[in-house]
Amino acid sequence: METGTIASWNMGEGDSFGPGDVICSVETDKATVDFEAQDDGVVAKILVEAGSEELDVGVPIMITVEEEGDASAFQDYVVDSAAETAPPAPAVDETPAPQATPAAPPAPATPAASPSPPTTSNVGSKVVASPLAHMVSKEMGYDISTIPGTGPGGRIIAADVREFVPTAAAATQDLTTSAPTQQAMATAAPVPGAGFTDYPISESAKEVADRLAQSKRNVPHYYLTVDICMDSVLKLRNELSSESEEGGLGVYEFIIKAAAKSMKAVPAVNASWMDSAVRVYDSVDMNVVVGTGDQLYTPVIRDCGIKGLTAISEELNNAMMAVETGELTSEFGSMGTFTIMNLGMYGIKSCAPIIREPQSCALALGAMENRIVPNDDPDSDEIYKESVVMTATISLDHRVVDGAAGAPWLSAFKSHLESPTTLLL
Repeated sequence: METGTIASWNMGEGDSFGPGDVICSVETDKATVDFEAQDDGVVAKILVEAGSEELDVGVPIMITVEEEGDASAFQDYVVDSAAETAPPAPAVDETPAPQATPAAPPAPATPAASPSPPTTSNVGSKVVASPLAHMVSKEMGYDISTIPGTGPGGRIIAADVREFVPTAAAATQDLTTSAPTQQAMATAAPVPGAGFTDYPISESAKEVADRLAQSKRNVPHYYLTVDICMDSVLKLRNELSSESEEGGLGVYEFIIKAAAKSMKAVPAVNASWMDSAVRVYDSVDMNVVVGTGDQLYTPVIRDCGIKGLTAISEELNNAMMAVETGELTSEFGSMGTFTIMNLGMYGIKSCAPIIREPQSCALALGAMENRIVPNDDPDSDEIYKESVVMTATISLDHRVVDGAAGAPWLSAFKSHLESPTTLLL
């Protein structure tokens, strides 16, 4: 990320914290994520209030101290006063500088930004909107505080931004806000050329591309592929779905559970390369790829190893619904320990995915198709039979998972899907 907004503070001035405690929530273009403490300390001074304007990475948001008694020293500390005392220092170095400082009085032009607070007062101390709504409003050049929300509690969702039509009131905003709006719309528009068209890339898309390129350079990928008979999964799914009153289960839930179950056979797959050590995780947190195009996200389903098929199905359905409505949570930006993507709906037979650091593996699923395979029924007179088969390909980081661990994991994954009753144990 390059910019963000403090969504909420979980601690106040004078509160103590320890490793893993969530001090505040930070809202980015894609999601709202938790800012966790790494050491013990005390919040001495909060420098940025929740719901304030967007901040660049690197801007101080709070002061922390090690001892509670030291917090009082920062009680009256004000960032603005320190910033105002800084400019006079350069004025001593150069005589023309004091003449340039009188240009500072036009700083009252900043009150021109004061029209924004009245709009936010309609919904409280901050604009209540989903991260995706913020991102879309920036790309379309809209002031999100002027857009009415239709989500729960008046929350602004992405659909509200896309359907928003600027009113005459918005047109009367001062030129200082309309100029950036026009510039933002111009940068988002396609640029035609001689036989081609350039489509500007959003900052979030650039960040994803940079991370994938870095992972492909740094991680020594290798790939393993296996064909899996899905007849038993489909049969058990139909039986369980007929007993369910809430729409039943999908095949994807069985695949997620089988991948998590296979970690018990080969725990080394549920690990990360930490430069000086290999970190093996206790819980299996699955990043599941959902959505398409610009609406592509990887929400995490936590502790899949101890969750049943129904619980996994509920979380998976909630994730897909959140993508459709734009109600994205912090789980959409969180990193799990393993990634699964399903390309079967596009008719893809197999895919070798890029591993996302610091994970060590990524699993891609192909389409299920009818194939003629040898008949393993000893009582049948037929040599061959028709079966539903799916191809699964796993990308592995050879630094963490070599072939001696990767092959047994894929074998265990295949075994669980071909005998799916083991997933119910």
